[in-house]
Amino acid sequence: MENLFAYYVDCFAHQLQLAFVAVAENHIRISTFFDVVAQLNNIVGASCKRRDILREKQFEKVIKGICNGDIFTGQGMNQEMTLKRAGSTRWGSHYNTLLSLIHLYPSIIDVLLFVEEEGKDHKQRAQANNLLELIGKYEFIFQMHLMKNILGVTNDLPQALQRKDQDIVNAMILVRSSKHQLQTMRDDGWDLLLNEVSLFCVKYEVVTPHMEDLFVFHGRSRRNIEGRTNLHYYRVETFYEVIHLQLQELNSRFNEVNMELLLCMSCLDPSNSFSAYDKRKLLQFAQFYPSDFSPMELMHLEPQLDNFIFDMRSSNQFSEVVGISQLAKRMVQLKKHRLYPLVYLLLKLALLLPVATATVERVFSAMKIIKTSLRNRLGDDMVNDCLIPYIERDVFDTIDNEAIIQHFQNMKSRRVIL
Repeated sequence: MENLFAYYVDCFAHQLQLAFVAVAENHIRISTFFDVVAQLNNIVGASCKRRDILREKQFEKVIKGICNGDIFTGQGMNQEMTLKRAGSTRWGSHYNTLLSLIHLYPSIIDVLLFVEEEGKDHKQRAQANNLLELIGKYEFIFQMHLMKNILGVTNDLPQALQRKDQDIVNAMILVRSSKHQLQTMRDDGWDLLLNEVSLFCVKYEVVTPHMEDLFVFHGRSRRNIEGRTNLHYYRVETFYEVIHLQLQELNSRFNEVNMELLLCMSCLDPSNSFSAYDKRKLLQFAQFYPSDFSPMELMHLEPQLDNFIFDMRSSNQFSEVVGISQLAKRMVQLKKHRLYPLVYLLLKLALLLPVATATVERVFSAMKIIKTSLRNRLGDDMVNDCLIPYIERDVFDTIDNEAIIQHFQNMKSRRVIL
């Protein structure tokens, strides 16, 4: 039976990744750009010899820069860097890929020139020649810096959302901050981006088009629109459109209902003597579930919340409770769930919402590793017993093997000593 009020909040880190993927898939030029970056990784990192050439060329440029006074020295500076490969399931890794691509740009060109001349076959040399032409264009440089800036705005967000100890309030703040920064970039960031791209092009002698000139699709004259300038193409069709798609996806996946649900739910957090408690938000949280809270029960909930918070803050038995799940367990242990049935119902509804971190996603990933084709007949209990040590291996690593052996030895009488 369908329940209209059974809310589901997906893993925030997963939603963020899907938002990035949607932008790359829905904007054909950005999708093409990342295809070119993937080809660069395949060509430059195809052999140890090419990676060595990349390191040698970069080393030479660093030494030359230090001698000319363009590069400063110091502890931790000028570390060896390679072109990092982006992970298909980790869009945060694309940011590091673009940073390394910008930093190693001249050295990558040297490697491609080497492949163009010394490649093992005609196909490889032709591919290197094609990549040289593509990455030497203003359009590639523009897209590279644009995506670097966009991913830079949200780079801290996926890392924070995947932390096991990330609290909901901070997650909401990070999401709203990312939206605000992207909107600010769209409103005021065009001149900064254009200047950044222009300086890069001047430094590496890339031809910069005049923005007032007509834009021309090379080899596709039928697509040329009369009156379309370079300024319109780069500013409207690329800059504005890509940021708009990103904001649209973030607003869609991190909608106000989900964010309000989690903010209300966070008011039940018992940490620091229920410092996040807010009766107004908890009453609002109950209103999201009209099938569970009738108008009469909502009226009873308000005084019950007052009694509940006074009881919790004055009782030492709840002073060290951490997390909503531990609060619910402690209430059952002390029979408090019978005293405050409506508050306990709120707790149960809150626990039905997935945690706003990647913990749940990690469990599903672990299930693929544990329950393989050779173990497809494992029962639920056995799968659970195998998953817990795997997922919580950091905890199990701290337990001495001898303690585990003694535990099993004492479980029942055995013929031999383990």
